[in-house]
Amino acid sequence: MNFKYEIIIYWSNEDNAFIAEVPELPGCMADGASYKEALGNAEVIIREWIETAQETGKPVPQPKGKLMYA
Repeated sequence: MNFKYEIIIYWSNEDNAFIAEVPELPGCMADGASYKEALGNAEVIIREWIETAQETGKPVPQPKGKLMYA
């Protein structure tokens, strides 16, 4: 799959990890010890989020690209 959702990655002192959030998919986030690992984990969780939504009949938002508030 080629995902086009915006992913915001930042360092969290509280979690001692990089956090990757996908604002267009509610609750979709991942973490990792490195920036690259967080990004890779986000790609996995996006796929799982979409698969779960499809299996349960929930709508999957279309990617909008860069969001204005980010």
